[in-house]
Amino acid sequence: MKKFKFKYLLSLFIIIMAGKAKAQDWANLNKYKNENTILTTPVSGENRIVFFGDSITEGWETISPEFFSSAPYINRGISGQTTSQMLLRFRPDVIELKPKIVLILAGTNDIAENTGPITLQTILGNIISMCELAHANNIKVILCSILPAFDYPWKKGMNPAAKIEALNTMIIQYAKANHIDYVDYYSAMVDDQKGLKSIYSEDGVHPNKEGYLIMENIVRKKLAKHK
Repeated sequence: MKKFKFKYLLSLFIIIMAGKAKAQDWANLNKYKNENTILTTPVSGENRIVFFGDSITEGWETISPEFFSSAPYINRGISGQTTSQMLLRFRPDVIELKPKIVLILAGTNDIAENTGPITLQTILGNIISMCELAHANNIKVILCSILPAFDYPWKKGMNPAAKIEALNTMIIQYAKANHIDYVDYYSAMVDDQKGLKSIYSEDGVHPNKEGYLIMENIVRKKLAKHK
């Protein structure tokens, strides 16, 4: 009887855990599933552009919706995501939308270790993999600098400033070596402590309206070269 009960409980545990695993969507592939389904193929001359990133990208459209409504810009940011998660959803949220250009802004959540410890080289490797997938599908890439941050409000004591600066240098070097455009938000927004200027953010990580306006001015100049 005890043996039967143990087997029953073990089977029940396996079923429950399998159900939980099935229900998990680690990369949040379903977030934009409906929006992606209803998007039509770009018409001739549309020059569709995907902004691909984390909460900094996702919040951009919330705080500055007029920027995204002013052009064929598609926001595919997901709060909290790391480059490993973004790489998994690169096909449905970028490639299958058939954009002319993708702007990739990612890396700060990796440095915060949102999905666990990770080296700067591995973060860069994930970004490189996204670039290679884009190029294989005739999508131009614009790599973006990670925004400065002195500390993370949700994970204090990570000391991200130096790592962000180092990773940005690695991204710049890769971009130059592979003739990929680079957008430098960092230089325009960093303070003397290598954090995000307080006038551009309320929490030291996410831009406010003024911060997004700075980013918009910078990225518009870059995108103007691709018309």
